Order: sequence, then C-alpha cells, then structure tokens
Amino acid sequence: MDFTLPPEIDDLRLRVRSFVDAEVMPIEADRANYNEYDNIKMSVLDGLRVKAKAAGLWAPQMPKVRGGLGLSVVGWAAFYEEANRSIFGPLCFNCSAPEDGNMSVLNKVATEAQKTRWLQPLIDGKVRSAFVMTEPHPGSGSDPAGMMLTRAEKSGDTWVINGHKWYISAAGVAEHFILVARTSDDPRKGLTAFLFHRDDPGWHIVRRIENMGPDEHGGVCELKFEGLEIPDENRLMDVGDGMKLTQIRLGPARLTHCMRWLGLAKRSMEIAGDYIENREAFGSKLSARESIQIMLGDVAHDIQIGRLLVMNAAWKLDQGDFARQEVSMAKIHVADTLHKAVDTAIQLCGAKGYSKDTVLEWIYRYARCARLVDGASEVHKMVLARNYREKGTDFWQWGV
Repeated sequence: MDFTLPPEIDDLRLRVRSFVDAEVMPIEADRANYNEYDNIKMSVLDGLRVKAKAAGLWAPQMPKVRGGLGLSVVGWAAFYEEANRSIFGPLCFNCSAPEDGNMSVLNKVATEAQKTRWLQPLIDGKVRSAFVMTEPHPGSGSDPAGMMLTRAEKSGDTWVINGHKWYISAAGVAEHFILVARTSDDPRKGLTAFLFHRDDPGWHIVRRIENMGPDEHGGVCELKFEGLEIPDENRLMDVGDGMKLTQIRLGPARLTHCMRWLGLAKRSMEIAGDYIENREAFGSKLSARESIQIMLGDVAHDIQIGRLLVMNAAWKLDQGDFARQEVSMAKIHVADTLHKAVDTAIQLCGAKGYSKDTVLEWIYRYARCARLVDGASEVHKMVLARNYREKGTDFWQWGV
C-alpha cells in the first residue's frame, strides 16, 4: 500500500486538528464541563456537535447521502487519530464507540426501511445506541457462538426474548439497541440479531455497573429480558446470521478503537513533552537528559509501529478483506502502546501527571480497559497463534 494520504484526506485531517485545538481543548480544560462520571456534559457536547456539523466534520464513516463524509477506512484512521487528541473529540464528530460500530454495521447489513428507522437518527445524532451481546457466566463472553444463553423464540411474526446481559456499553442512555440472541442450537448458525427500542416492554436495566472509569455516557449496564417481543421486521439479516453480523461489526470496530487510542497516546506524549521542556532540575531542563529522551523515543517508536499496523489493516478492509489477523495484531499492540504512553507521561510529569491538573490520569484509567474491550489481548494472541499454525511461513504474506 501507499502510505501517502490523498490530499483531500490530509486536508480533512488538519481541519480536525484545528477544530480540536480551537473548540474542544478549551472545553476539556475546564472541569466545570465534566459530568459526575468524568465525561463531558451533554449540554456542552450538544454545542460542540453543532459546530462540528457546521465545519463539515460530522460522521466521517457514514455515506454522504445520509449526511456523513463517506470516508474509506484509511480515511477513518487519519480522521479518528486527530479527533482523539482530546478525550472529548470523537463524541463531537459522532465517531465514538459504541455508536461508530453500530452505525457501520447497520449501514452494511440493514434493509433500507431499517436504515431509515434505526440508522438515520444515529447518524443525525438524535439518539444513542448499544450493542447487546455479553452475558454473565456461564453465558457468552469471548465465545458467543458456543456459550450464549439468551434465547429468542418465534411466535407467529414475533420473537420473544428471555435472558440476561451485562457490561453493555451506553445502555443507560441508548434508545436503539442491537441484540444478539440464540435462535437454535446449531453450532454455526445458532445466533440471530434483532433491533429493539428503549421503550419496548419486556426488559429492564438491572443496574449501571460501577468501574474504574472514566465512564462513557450511559455507562456499562446489566440488562434482563423477560418476554421482550420483537417483530420479525426488526430482525437483522437472516435467521442464524447473528454470528456473521457480530464479525462484520467487531472487526472494523476493534480497529477504530486503535485509531482513537493512537490519538490519546500522542496526546500523552504532547503533555509530557510540554512539561519536560519547561521543568528544570539540578541545573538543566528535563528534556536535556538522555534518559528522558530515550523514554520518549521508545514510546514514539511504538506509536509509529501502531500506526503502520492500523493503516495496513485499514487498507486491507478497504480492499474487501476481513483482515482478522491484521486487526488482531493492531489491537494487541496499540492497546499496550496506549498504556505505555500514558504511564510514561505520568512518570515524566510526576505529581502533576498523577493529579487532575492534566488529563493524563483520565487517560490512564481509560487505558486499562483497552486490553479488554472487543476481545481481551489473550484472545487475539490465540487468533494469531491459530493463524500461524494453519499458515506456517505464509503467515507473513505480501499483498499481490
């Protein structure tokens, strides 16, 4: 692949950077703009979103005919990395998780009628959404096909859902939900995906689960389904295609996480760099010390490896490849790199980095979930090991 960005994508990337610097960073710097969960207040976010739309920086992953920018996956990578130089950036541009993955999969697999009802309000930023799959033990986690217990039973033209889900991101504020449930015991075609609305009866939120945070809007929630009825017209894809839909959604969604995490890693470096350029100790600036230069160079090296892995996977997705191996490699490396970058930055900034005078402590708490979300790092390493066993030396292939 050619790593040169097309001029229009590079121009867009620089416009995102300018918007983040001018509009988002000042909001982020004022703690009065944070809610009780350490995220941006919705009233403040709404104003930024209006400005982002006016600047032509809205919904980069969605088609132009639906109000988005229609970017390729490579274009997403350039956009998202700049967007997440601020902890609030992706929300401003409507490219944050889980919205990003939900919109993308609906755009790929939903019928036109479903897109009009369920997707367009998400693109417009009028509603939020959630992807409902993970279950408490002994239900589905990293192995949904084999372990999912939530069931959907057909009754005429309606599906009746009973089961238990948890750690469902954004469920506390979501109005549109994508639910995966078991419709048969077929080991390959046993799951089916459905759409339902927050106001539909037959389900409830048990609790919003407290965690290390910072917490996204709507948190992570535990849900119970006790006779939720979903019309067959709100089924996504064919009966038995639930696992296929999950794979279509999760591959690109994992990669967009990496794109955003690279932005946060770079931001951590920026904060540390500014600090060591001004802080003096024992007669010289910290930036003049070779040991500190080595620390920063090491992180810069890992960030660049992450960018190359992400761009390679993005390019393969744009070619129509599932890029499972490439996405897993990017996910493992970038998750580790984010933690390393912010940990190094806190070490260099000392007490200031540990305090809330910078966003480093926010990023540090957030970074710990990177090795867990959308598949723990160990699962992705298993994927790579399996691929290597199957391919041998052909594990390392050039695109021809």
